[in-house]
Amino acid sequence: MLTKRIQPMAFQARRMYVGVMFQVMGRALQAVSEVDAATREEARVLPDGFTFEMMVMPDGPGLVVEHIGGGRFRYHGASGPKTPDLSIQFKHIAHAFLVLSFQEKTSVAFANDRMLVDGDISYAIRMTRVLNRLETFILPKMVAERAVKEYPSDLHLSEKLVSAARIYLKVATNLVETEKA
Repeated sequence: MLTKRIQPMAFQARRMYVGVMFQVMGRALQAVSEVDAATREEARVLPDGFTFEMMVMPDGPGLVVEHIGGGRFRYHGASGPKTPDLSIQFKHIAHAFLVLSFQEKTSVAFANDRMLVDGDISYAIRMTRVLNRLETFILPKMVAERAVKEYPSDLHLSEKLVSAARIYLKVATNLVETEKA
């Protein structure tokens, strides 16, 4: 009887967590593209107007960012202005929770068939590299090493701290501006 009450609460808690993490990630993707030259260089290859979506199937939480040119992204929220050019979809909220709580690497989730990629695979690899770069900046090294395939050996603590502070400041500013609007 108790498990019948706890299971729906656990599902809702995971769904809320995933939704919040997608909001933070979307804003952080926009911020890292403004702060980090290596991220802009990686994203510069994407066509202007390119939209990237990450979501939970079938109608769970998600994020949409658009490449606005020059390697910069704009966060659109849970839905975008058009059908996304690239969509990465988690098959279940539990799978998204594993990745977004850093219990499982994105590459492992993909290998375990927990997610689908709809779009050009080369763009998916590029966006995964951008996400990995973002995670190395905003997460403590011990957590980031669990989240990304390979932690960059040339990322020094001073660069990480300055970039993380700038990213978090831009995320907070974006969140406040969104709430005012």
